[in-house]
Amino acid sequence: MISQHLGQFLIGGAWVEPGPGASRMGVENPATEAMLAEVALGTAADAEAAILAARAAFDGWTATPVAERIALLERVLALYRERIQDFADAMRLEMGAPAAWAREAQAWAGEVHLEATLEAAQRFHWEEQRGTTRIIREGIGVCGLITPWNWPMNQIACKVAPALVAGCTMVLKPSELAPLSAALFAEIMQEAGCPPGVFNLVNGTGAEVGQVLASHPAVDMVSFTGSTRAGVAVAQAAAPTVKRVAQELGGKSPNILLPGCDFAAAVRAGVEGCMANAGQSCDAPTRMLVPRARMAEALEIAAAAAEAQRPGDPLDPATTMGPLIGRMHWDKVQGLIAAGIAEGARLVAGGPGRPQGLNAGHFARATVFGDVTPDMTIAREEIFGPVLAVMGYDSLDEAVRIANDTVYGLAAYVQGPEAEARAVGRRLRAGQVSLNNPPWDVHAPFGGYKQSGNGREYADWGIHDFCEVKALVGHG
Repeated sequence: MISQHLGQFLIGGAWVEPGPGASRMGVENPATEAMLAEVALGTAADAEAAILAARAAFDGWTATPVAERIALLERVLALYRERIQDFADAMRLEMGAPAAWAREAQAWAGEVHLEATLEAAQRFHWEEQRGTTRIIREGIGVCGLITPWNWPMNQIACKVAPALVAGCTMVLKPSELAPLSAALFAEIMQEAGCPPGVFNLVNGTGAEVGQVLASHPAVDMVSFTGSTRAGVAVAQAAAPTVKRVAQELGGKSPNILLPGCDFAAAVRAGVEGCMANAGQSCDAPTRMLVPRARMAEALEIAAAAAEAQRPGDPLDPATTMGPLIGRMHWDKVQGLIAAGIAEGARLVAGGPGRPQGLNAGHFARATVFGDVTPDMTIAREEIFGPVLAVMGYDSLDEAVRIANDTVYGLAAYVQGPEAEARAVGRRLRAGQVSLNNPPWDVHAPFGGYKQSGNGREYADWGIHDFCEVKALVGHG
């Protein structure tokens, strides 16, 4: 599904043509390398026009009763459900995602986050009395929302929904690499009756539009999801105006397999988790830690699980893994695979180049390295591709030390007997620790320690991030 509005921006409630100096960029299907459409890339002036529209709309919107803001989000959810297959088709095209994954993971994620935010908003403590003081939570102001290409609807829903119910107005800058689904989302925001200026969309690059959102004095908050490198640039641009910055950045998540776990099942699940979304997830379990004495067994199971992945045509029901987002990213992943080989890691599955039989598309091979040591590049850098590093440990203390030996701290995973897994989980320096492969909890806080960012998303946690807290002292 390709929107007719890719060449326009939604500003002040209307689809408008880009201003002077705007350019256009082809949108590629990474599974075929064919161009799907062209997207307009805005300038600083386009970004400022959207910011000023959001600023003009803020006073009226933030004074709107919470019940009306919730009602708007309910209409957005209803329209999203009606068009969910359109969203799935858009992400299949712009990401090359397998059709089932696009529908059951990518499009589904947007739906469940809208639902979770609605549930949270209905029970949220917008006001409370503490002694003679009235505590009020109200929208922080104009928000710049910068979202990535790897989970388009997940991240748009996680930012737009809480900002909307909190009483904020906003400018969304989606990734220019995957703009199709964002344009559809803007259409349903308009159809749902969103007041002019409350939600605005401007496509563009981070260097142009993103930097304006981060630095503009009329923007009160920036919520950014992307690489740590880009997150640093956003924070630096935001610093002079002392605006709030919420960031969900990179990760190098450990997956500790305890001696008492169901070893074969845990290894297979770890490989599948790493390879999901072609490894292009910031919380992917990319470092598997196994008892050193069981390394050979782990590698045999992991290699078989990696070789069972089926990259290929997104419309083929047998396809389980899509391509990387583009040639530049494919080259980066290939360079890191080469670094793993050069530094002496043991390659047991996959490796350089495209999968056999695929001569087009930015596909990478499902790759597993064994006997990886903590000093190796593939153990330290976020690869953002289907590459798993299997590492050995001799004691739980060593496993925890290796797991925490990273500049990142977004997610971590532990497999094993319940009490032991809980104890190990408490020792891991990560914002979200999953014990024994639980279902995705969209009400759990999501965000990172260290260079994985700050702030938390999902449900009421996301609403909190978009609120200021006011104390009316003597209100009693």
